[in-house]
Order: sequence, then C-alpha cells, then structure tokens
Amino acid sequence: MKIIDKLAWLRVEDGKILSTRSYGKDAYYIPGGKREAGESDHEALKREIQEELCVDLVDDTIELAEVFEAQAHGKAEGMIVRMTCYRSDYKGSLKPGAEIEEVIWLDYSGREKSSMVDKLIFDWLHDRGEL
Repeated sequence: MKIIDKLAWLRVEDGKILSTRSYGKDAYYIPGGKREAGESDHEALKREIQEELCVDLVDDTIELAEVFEAQAHGKAEGMIVRMTCYRSDYKGSLKPGAEIEEVIWLDYSGREKSSMVDKLIFDWLHDRGEL
C-alpha cells in the first residue's frame, strides 16, 4: 500500500466548508497540500494555504482536528491518501491563487462533488453538526 501524505485546512462557516477546484479538475478538494523537505505540518500548511488562497493562517490558532485515510482520487487502486486536518483562523481575503480555478463554500450536498477522503471529512463534520 502506498500512502500520499497530505495536510488540509478545515474552515467551516455558517454550515459550509471552504473548498477549491484546480484548473482542469472535476472534483473539489479541501485546501492544503504536501510538505516540502524539512517543513513542519504548520509551515507546510501555511505555505500551501498562502499559495492556494492568498491568506495567512494565524500561528497560535492552528490546531489538529483529525486524520482521515481513503483511496486517492484518480489514482491506482490501493493508493491511499492520508489527510491530516487542521483548523485555524486566517488573515486576509480569500481568493484563488496558484493552480486554483474556483474557491467555493460547500454545504453537505457538496460531498458528492468531492474526493473520497473529503467525503469522509464531510461525513465527520456532518456527524458533529457542523455541516
């Protein structure tokens, strides 16, 4: 089993979760990405969110939410994505950055437009009464 290790920023407001769609993709993804060599989770997440959404996460508000694993979207069977999810406040105005075509707030019905691991996150948030 091969694991793709990723980080994600869970931002829920008014019963909707912040999500993105990259150029040329058909699914929505919770924003985040992969660590670069030597980066901590916080450093990598802050960099990815700045690149994707043009906002800065607030250091002392970053906290671990949960870790999810599922079949990776569009990858060979057995390729698993492990999504370590964090919550955080942010500074700035959300707007599409590098590689991002669309920034959207999805309610629970948006689950069907999302990757497999994101569906687990939608369910987790829904079970907690957040979506």
